[in-house]
Amino acid sequence: MRDTVISVKGLIKSFKDKQVLKGVDFDVQRGEIFALLGSNGAGKTTAVNILSTLLKPDNGAVSICGYDVQRQPEKVRQSISLTGQFAALDGMQTGRENLMMIAKLRGVSNPTQVTDSLLSRFNLNDAANLRADKYSGGMKRRLDIAMSLIGTPAVIFLDEPTTGLDPEARIEVWDTVKELAGGGTTILLTTQYLEEAEQLADRIAILHGGKIITSGSLTELKEMFPPTKVEYVEKQPTLEEIFLEIVGKKEEK
Repeated sequence: MRDTVISVKGLIKSFKDKQVLKGVDFDVQRGEIFALLGSNGAGKTTAVNILSTLLKPDNGAVSICGYDVQRQPEKVRQSISLTGQFAALDGMQTGRENLMMIAKLRGVSNPTQVTDSLLSRFNLNDAANLRADKYSGGMKRRLDIAMSLIGTPAVIFLDEPTTGLDPEARIEVWDTVKELAGGGTTILLTTQYLEEAEQLADRIAILHGGKIITSGSLTELKEMFPPTKVEYVEKQPTLEEIFLEIVGKKEEK
């Protein structure tokens, strides 16, 4: 049985007169990809900001790797990394310089070796000496995630990591997330894209009206609905499938 790495019990948070989180409960196990799914304004980012010590809850108990987020915030910060909705890069610096800067800030003993390893792992060697503001959306996001791995955090929070990315870049990010979880990193992912949760998550929790209204694996969630009817229909490809097929054939030529 895997260890519980993230524990959230009765999480409550209000802003002025509006209660955003109304008693949120969930657990995340080691090495699991856990998707917090909800529409805009559901409170996903608020929950992540509390878990990553950026916001204080009004009530509830939250622990990360056994550390209480309110009583032991420094210990929590040493165990986590947060990648927000927008890449936190210095566009004036190269990809290599961005990674080196974070490695030195985090006191890594071998910053050059760590930087070279991450550039290779995230297929950024060819762009290593290019300014980050010249990167494509997918490259910026890959670099952002690479930066979040410096110091080998046990938990990574990805807050809507593919917002604004094109289909190819989204798939690049998805592959990266799967690889991280495969290496034992615990990932809490927030998204409003149903397909993203379906592609990535071991378990999905739906946040609505300030509470988790249901959670489980994709299979478990599907079982909540009546049995599907088997009908023989001609399946039309989605626009995303058409786009990727056309682009793939162009690249093969």
